Amino acid sequence: MARKINGLGFNLALGDLDIRVMKFSLNINDDSGVAMRDGRPDGSLLGQVTGDGEIEVDVTDFKLIIAAAKEAGSFQDLPAFDINAFGSIAGSNEELKIEAFECQLKLSSLLDVDKTGSSNDQTTITIPYDVTGQDFVSIDGVPYAKKLS
Repeated sequence: MARKINGLGFNLALGDLDIRVMKFSLNINDDSGVAMRDGRPDGSLLGQVTGDGEIEVDVTDFKLIIAAAKEAGSFQDLPAFDINAFGSIAGSNEELKIEAFECQLKLSSLLDVDKTGSSNDQTTITIPYDVTGQDFVSIDGVPYAKKLS
């Protein structure tokens, strides 16, 4: 049986930074819906789309983000960046590329330390982000959102 892609098969780039993440999520919220007429479905309505997610990194990789923020002047001055997540398995044709365009970081829960945990657990920082680009999200090169005219 062929091996399948799992979290170990993904590489992630935040703009120019190659970051090793502990966890990464990307959520799409699509407000498209059903058009109604006289209480019955009557086609569909194109709704707005938004995207957000979280990046969980260890202290080593958080220091790379801190250095980028310092160079920019502050965390809020960090320019929006594209996230490229690429998953593959060596010796297999199975690949997956997800792109989220012009993402903006937002720090929230900066530190969550559990002193009762295992001594093998690394301290991690979870960083939320919003997708702010017009190109939104691409899945294997296919745009999620319909082009607006």
